[in-house]
Amino acid sequence: EVQLVESGGGSVQTGGSLTLSCIASGLPFDVVNMGWYRQGPGDNCDMVSTISHDRTTYYGDSVKGRFTISRDNAKNTLYLLMNNLKPEDSAVYYCAADVNSWTASPRSECRKSWVANSWGQGTQVTVSS
Repeated sequence: EVQLVESGGGSVQTGGSLTLSCIASGLPFDVVNMGWYRQGPGDNCDMVSTISHDRTTYYGDSVKGRFTISRDNAKNTLYLLMNNLKPEDSAVYYCAADVNSWTASPRSECRKSWVANSWGQGTQVTVSS
């Protein structure tokens, strides 16, 4: 059974930074394409960033230059470094495994969408102005 456990969310002020982590188990992490997605209340799922097994990265337009995705295959861990956070970054952030699209943002609830085959439970990020 695939398990993805996110951590690192919290509350910060505008301009602050957070690093999200996702520990994966039950899958061959080093050959799996991974991603971060987010969803605010009443919003559609938003692709934040995806990373291939060989570390090619993709970012949503709203986070380019501020967020950095990375992976440590030895630790089965996916990261998202978030700098210069803005109130509009507030959302539940989900780790996803075995992504099916590098850039799509589905018009649905993240965890029920087609863009990835496995999802974590999510971690809340709140940015106050």
